[in-house]
Amino acid sequence: MTERIARLTGVTTVGVDLGVAALEAQWRQRTAALLSFDVASAYELPFEDGLFDCVCALEVLEHLERPGDALAELARVAGRFLVLSVPREPLWRIAHVLAGRDIRALGNTPGHINHWSARRFRQLVARYGRVRRLARPFPWTIITLERP
Repeated sequence: MTERIARLTGVTTVGVDLGVAALEAQWRQRTAALLSFDVASAYELPFEDGLFDCVCALEVLEHLERPGDALAELARVAGRFLVLSVPREPLWRIAHVLAGRDIRALGNTPGHINHWSARRFRQLVARYGRVRRLARPFPWTIITLERP
């Protein structure tokens, strides 16, 4: 997604993830102009306050033990917008069970430790900005927040 964003927008785009060798190998294959990657934690980003016009956390927050802390840090570096996506529960798990995936975990994807309905996710993120848009493409929740 980071490479797609860079290609579609033509603006400087920075991807951030944990320093995992498999991810870093994939990063080296991404060649869009104005695209770079950094290793960092969502809890401590190496960027100035308000540096980015838009910060995206796509398929991130459901994996974090302290999503509120990560949201505060994402909001800190976002100058104007945050775009956040998470699996929409319980649809995510139901879809996985129906597809025969993650049956023993009742449809829960390994590593997903947070589970939000669209309404509960909106309640969580609303304290970090004004909800400009809430979309529910199956089976995700995507929220665009505007920073004050």
